[in-house]
Amino acid sequence: MRSAILLALGVLGACTTARPMVHGETPGHTCNAAGAENFIGQSGNSETGAAIMRATHAAVLRWAPPGYMLTMDYRADRVTVRLDEARKILSINCG
Repeated sequence: MRSAILLALGVLGACTTARPMVHGETPGHTCNAAGAENFIGQSGNSETGAAIMRATHAAVLRWAPPGYMLTMDYRADRVTVRLDEARKILSINCG
């Protein structure tokens, strides 16, 4: 019985065609912040965030308000938007 279950699991595992997720990468998304400077000075809200994600081709958006601690890990699919106290965009960068 046990060997039949293991065989079934092996067959199911061999049938999968999904590409495994790699930490820091969403297939088909690599952030490119070139040209995103036109968002600097705008209000940091959901509409602007969605536009930034489209413009940079990022899969992940990370807001960075003043005093907010960020992880140091690098993600090729992430855009980081730094904000001032009034939630105005100060800078946009990938990673």
